Parts: sequence; structure tokens; C-alpha cells
Amino acid sequence: MSIAANVKRITIHDIRQRKGGIPIAVLTGYTATMARLLDPLVDIILVGDSLGMVIYGMETTLGVTVDMMIHHGEAVVRASRRACIIIDMPFGSYQESPQTAFRTAARVMAMTGCAGVKLEGGDEMAETISFLVQRGIPVMGHVGLMPQSVHAFGGFRTQGRDEAAAETIVADAMAIAAAGVFSIVVEGVMESVGRRITERVHVPTIGVGASPACDGQVLVTEDMLGMFNEFQPRFVKQFAHLGMEAQKAFAAYVEEVRARTFPGHEHCFGMKKGN
Repeated sequence: MSIAANVKRITIHDIRQRKGGIPIAVLTGYTATMARLLDPLVDIILVGDSLGMVIYGMETTLGVTVDMMIHHGEAVVRASRRACIIIDMPFGSYQESPQTAFRTAARVMAMTGCAGVKLEGGDEMAETISFLVQRGIPVMGHVGLMPQSVHAFGGFRTQGRDEAAAETIVADAMAIAAAGVFSIVVEGVMESVGRRITERVHVPTIGVGASPACDGQVLVTEDMLGMFNEFQPRFVKQFAHLGMEAQKAFAAYVEEVRARTFPGHEHCFGMKKGN
């Protein structure tokens, strides 16, 4: 039996059990190449609708389609063995009704083999979440700054700055926890809000620009690798600077092509050294 056959996939149950335990490490992944690198290390690979901006160059996530999420989700699931794979439900694919949400989620799960889906929203989405969970769809929630509602928020602004706003976000988290989510992404909130949510809900919280008190953390992989240098959100730590390293490599390649030093004899078939 191969080593790969002995590897057990992290399950939704495993994630639920991590509440208050070892922090959950989450990174985004959109391709088979990245999934293979992430799989041995992270607990969850999130196929986020952020792929619209990272892969397709969109200004927001609003133009992402269900088909895009399925295609990228299939690649990530095929290339992974260990990590729990969660796929974002894109804007407009679940808000209309619980029935619409179920049809979309069922299609995504059936076609990709992912473990669950993520959707944005608080109390207003509780009925939909309950509807999905009761029908066997594991749901990861998302409160605070919600990129699919960026226009309603007036841009990517930190949420929960005053007590009324903070309590609304906490109430949203508690509502979707009661509705049955297995975990909640808490994004772009004041630190005290992320901490309060983590203390009050019975499911793991995954912070992004939230609080170190959260039960886990998530970042966009390309952000933490330093592949984008135009803008760096405060909550992003660059663990590498691959963007600059890649540009150096590209420049070296172009220089050698133009100087005719690449390809060399060692890169060619039937060419002897010195020819």
C-alpha cells in the first residue's frame, strides 16, 4: 500500500473538534500546483472566490461564477490528499433563497468532491444555513468584512468600530453558529470583536484581520508569499518575497535568451558540448 493511501483526509468533524485547541491553519489554493505544496502542511485549503482577483485580475470578487469555483475546486481536490477542502459560494449563487443555495452547493460538492462550502452573511443567512446543514451540506460561515458586500460597506473598511456595530457582528456570528455552521471566518474587524466572537460561539473561528484569539487564521496564499507588491493590507504578513525573486528569474531568462546563452548544449537533444 502506498504512503498516499495511508494519508487520512481531515474532516469537518476534525475541524469542529479543534475549538479552543491547536490553532487551525488555513490558506487559499486555486490550482493543482499550489494544492500539492499546501496539502502536507495546512488543515484547510480554501478555494476562495478571491481567485477572481488573484487569478483573473478582477477588481472585486463579484464577477466570479459557480463554474469558475467548480473548475478550480476540482483541480485542488484532485491534487490533495490530506487537507480539508472548502469552496466559496460566489456572489448571487445562494442569496435568493435556501432552495437556490442548496442547488448551488449540491452541484459544487457533487462535481468537486470538496468537504463543504463557505458563504457570507449573518442573521439574514441563518435560515439558508440551517436549510443546507439539515440536508447534508457542511457550511463555513463568514462575518465581519464580507468582500461580496464591499459596495454596501463603502469599500474594504474595518468593521465593528463602535459598540453598536460590534454587537451586530457578534450577534451575526452567534446566529449562524446556532444555525449549524462548522466554523466561522471573521474578517476585517476590530481585535476585540474577533475575541468576543471566539469566546461566545461554540464553533471554531478563523481570523483574517481579526484577532490572535481566534481558533485559526487564514490568508490569501499569494499575499503571504509576497507575490503582490502594489498593496499590502495591514493584516498580511509576507513570509516570503516571491514576487521580487520571480522578477529576478524572469530578467535572467530574458537576458540569456537575448544573449543566446540559453538554451545551452545540456538543454538540447543531439547537441554535443562545444557545438
